Amino acid sequence: MTAAELAGIAARAYRHMTPWREADFAATLGHPTTVLSAGEGAFALGRVVAGEAEILALATDPERQRQGAARAVLVAFEHAAMARGAEEIFLEVAAANTPARSFYEACGYARAGLRKAYYTCPDGSRDDALLMRKALPEN
Repeated sequence: MTAAELAGIAARAYRHMTPWREADFAATLGHPTTVLSAGEGAFALGRVVAGEAEILALATDPERQRQGAARAVLVAFEHAAMARGAEEIFLEVAAANTPARSFYEACGYARAGLRKAYYTCPDGSRDDALLMRKALPEN
């Protein structure tokens, strides 16, 4: 999936916050620690460094939501992270994004912290980020 395709999905999916731009995706894709798991209308993008993985962006095109696409790319990301030596995965999710929080909890992620006023919303207001964590099984 190209940076432009990732940005298009993110623009349609991230209604609760300002989405990444194509340039943001391009810069991230060019880094050697980056892991991209992409499927039909969904992606998980992150990095693996020193035994830890971090999901930087996970998005599903609204037309593909609730069809298993997000779960498929998340599981693929977890496997790719484990293959690179990750023992745990971290991510941030907007506190107001209840569907995403529920999804991550159903996938085994638990709250690990809070970042106050982390996200900028389209209307200019700020939303907290919940830091979530999942331990990965040993290879």
